[in-house]
Amino acid sequence: MAKTSLMVKAMRPPKFKVRQHNRCPLCGRSRGYYRRFKMCRICLRNRALKGELPGVIKASW
Repeated sequence: MAKTSLMVKAMRPPKFKVRQHNRCPLCGRSRGYYRRFKMCRICLRNRALKGELPGVIKASW
């Protein structure tokens, strides 16, 4: 779990637009962030396996 202070800081509007930082809204993780889904890789995987993300299926070949 990320520091609460860093999560709050990421939610605030930045003083300048270039200072914006992507962070997972569910767990606060800053690395492994998917812009398309707006969450980190771990939360994305958990929600996809539960079937909470429409159109996302486990790959098999």
